[in-house]
Amino acid sequence: MDLTVYQVDSFTTTLFMGNPAGVVVNADGLDERQMQQIAREMNKSETAFIINKGTEDYDIEVRFFTPTREVPICGHATIAAHYVYAREHGITEGIIRQKTKAGILPVEILSEDQDRRILMTQAGIEYGAILEGERKNVLLEGLGIGAGDLDPRLPVQIVSTGHSKVMIPLKRKATLDSLKPDESVLKALSSAIGCNGHYCFTFDTEEPGILASGRMFAPANGISEDPVTGNANGPLGAYLTHYGIIEKRRDGFSFEITQGEAMGRKGYMKVHVFSDETDARLVKISGRARIAFKTTIGIAESLEEGQGAWA
Repeated sequence: MDLTVYQVDSFTTTLFMGNPAGVVVNADGLDERQMQQIAREMNKSETAFIINKGTEDYDIEVRFFTPTREVPICGHATIAAHYVYAREHGITEGIIRQKTKAGILPVEILSEDQDRRILMTQAGIEYGAILEGERKNVLLEGLGIGAGDLDPRLPVQIVSTGHSKVMIPLKRKATLDSLKPDESVLKALSSAIGCNGHYCFTFDTEEPGILASGRMFAPANGISEDPVTGNANGPLGAYLTHYGIIEKRRDGFSFEITQGEAMGRKGYMKVHVFSDETDARLVKISGRARIAFKTTIGIAESLEEGQGAWA
């Protein structure tokens, strides 16, 4: 079995910036164990596996694996997977329905600057627990900050648009840039609260037109820090709408974020929030991408049942 594998930098138009993801475009014959092994070998925060068997309900299935586990959905790996899929199939405009563990979600291919922008509809919005008391204190300890570093206008809260993250509002970008989390503390907290991602952000940005800058830590998923995170900034859009920071609009309110600067992989993402008069109802994210490389992996079956070998 020969696999076609890409490495793609998402949420950037500059090579080796943004968030790198692996993409296996012909994963139809792989089992879960093999997908996990490949994701571990790729050693990116997520690798996307495209299964090209559609039905009346969806066009392709996409599964997402970190180096240590499968996750239901991933923003930057969705951008990467559909950027590659669109290029391989000559698609410059259109909608692809992808089946994921978070449901069947449309992905729109848009033509932009003689290339493509990928627009991803995220899953349903869920507002989870607000972290208070001891759990909030543990989070602050894990991040190495004090309560005075938090933006008092917003709570520390778990929010999901398919894959939950803890929203952590900070007053100053200097605090954001200086974070050095204690991974053992964050891992233990993740287990206690049932949420593995910790998204710190601030409105104290340094670029015109940029609403927020962020950093995302998920050591419980084997990710010390993620460069540019769709499944953090999608929930951020819903959260900011819920608390009145951004305008509620049926035709959509869009804003742009930056992330990854502290890792030397700065990227840009647009977040689009569609609301009624009471709250956010739908979130989309969009971004550009660049292919870093394309290669082929050969898998040879071992004589020992249940084992595989790379060729």
